[in-house]
Amino acid sequence: MREVFIYDHVRTPRGRGRPDGSLHEITAIELVTQLLESIRDRNGLDTALLDDVVIGCAQPVGEQGGVLARGAVINAKYDQSVAAQQLHRFCASGLEAVNNVAAQIGTGMASAGIGGGVESMSRVLMGYDSGAWVADPAVAFENYYTPQGIGADIIATLEGYSREDVDRYAVESQRRAAASWDAGAFERSIVPVKDVMGEVILDHDEYRRPATTLESLSGLRAAFPGFADMGFSRVVKERYPQIEEINHVHTGGNSSGIVDGSGIVMLGDAEFGKAAGLKPRARIKGWASIGSEPTIMLTAPDAVARKALKNVGMSKDDIDLYELNEAFASVVLRFMDHMDVSHDKTNVAGGAIALGHPLGATGAMILGTVLDELERRDLNTAMTLLCAGNGLGTATIIERV
Repeated sequence: MREVFIYDHVRTPRGRGRPDGSLHEITAIELVTQLLESIRDRNGLDTALLDDVVIGCAQPVGEQGGVLARGAVINAKYDQSVAAQQLHRFCASGLEAVNNVAAQIGTGMASAGIGGGVESMSRVLMGYDSGAWVADPAVAFENYYTPQGIGADIIATLEGYSREDVDRYAVESQRRAAASWDAGAFERSIVPVKDVMGEVILDHDEYRRPATTLESLSGLRAAFPGFADMGFSRVVKERYPQIEEINHVHTGGNSSGIVDGSGIVMLGDAEFGKAAGLKPRARIKGWASIGSEPTIMLTAPDAVARKALKNVGMSKDDIDLYELNEAFASVVLRFMDHMDVSHDKTNVAGGAIALGHPLGATGAMILGTVLDELERRDLNTAMTLLCAGNGLGTATIIERV
């Protein structure tokens, strides 16, 4: 394998994924377009040096379909020789897109490319691309399908996490995100989104709730008992007969937020860096993807972390920072417990509970976040990882240059 370097990354701010959210008027293709323009212009990039642009999306239907990546490449006026593809691995799509580009470069089949993701959750609603694993009873039966929120509550039940445990984690996520914004930690990477008139309509993550307290969270109602009452509790008891009752601890306050956004990462080999006049910020050490139990569908992070570490001959103690998507608070608590990893090394800038989770974009966004944190803290190695729908997980390990 040839060395693969990260040369730059950018992301949009996250807008509330509702019709009254600031990014609702901006299409997914426009979100990607503005990032492609930004990464080109700020690096003085000759786009003909790129081989491919790979964009992940968790709902690649309607206006988010049709190989959105190619449309964005043309929209941003990149050289027409730049290829493009669209990739779908549910919530891990954005990180998998980065790994796809890294694989092309590492095998010598490409010299440079951009990987990333996008999701406009206010315009293309979650569930439009559910497919047979949800909608076909024959397939759902074999999966013991339950909604993800039920899976998060199953984790809490099996692991013994209380409502206070998950709420405390959520409060800390909000605190860390607020501290990061106050310290200007995201300034280098955020590209303000503009409307058709060229006016900035969003320059910050608008989902944040920095005033959140344990007391305010304790007043929220559990989000998923309704799904259990629809029959999914019976599915859970078929799959996990040791569970007498599901402990419903997750709410809108300790689960990831629904938002719009996009993030991209520019990768290349050493020759690309010389030709483009750019210095690498980090190298891709390795990556992994794995399947996990599909009823819970959220337990892959520790298994995929171990697989990625084995792939590159490292141990968990070789990693300075872990960045795990905060799909639900119990997912991160379980990962830290099963990996014996400290919260001091995990999601140090806050996460999706505070900032939001734009499904297909999140993997690329948090890879960029943890690279920025390595540089801010003068550390060397990091792992970015996500669980994903139907029992999937993806991880990527990077090292500062």
